[in-house]
Amino acid sequence: MMLYLIRHAHAEDTAPDETRRLSRRGQRQVRALGRFLRDCAAFAPEEIWHSPLVRAQETAALLTLAAKRDLPLREVADLTPGDDPRLIARQLGKVSRSIAIVGHEPHLSALASLLVAGQAEPAKFAMKKGAALALEGLGRHWVVRWLVTPELLG
Repeated sequence: MMLYLIRHAHAEDTAPDETRRLSRRGQRQVRALGRFLRDCAAFAPEEIWHSPLVRAQETAALLTLAAKRDLPLREVADLTPGDDPRLIARQLGKVSRSIAIVGHEPHLSALASLLVAGQAEPAKFAMKKGAALALEGLGRHWVVRWLVTPELLG
């Protein structure tokens, strides 16, 4: 099983936090990431889960367009910045298909650390806005396959 962890792209600095939208810069970041993932054929989720926050929803939707993938988008609880990563890890344990998760920091870094190193804290990863991390689940163990950051995409 492949798991793709994607941090939402750059967002506007407005309040309240739940309704912050992607900025123009963030939209460009997502389009660049989507084109890259499409062109290198390294992105093959069967579904995209995203947090209920607007910037994550927008990132997920734009990513599917830019990657030219018709993927189901699903809003999933327990993906906001302060949520316990063990809750999503339990859900992933019940899934056999490849999933992409669009979420936030520090949740994504904690989730990646939990899956790869067995503990969420201290975090072993730092997900930049607009970055994607691919993990492969090998039974109970997860390994890092690749990491793409906005700086690599130009």
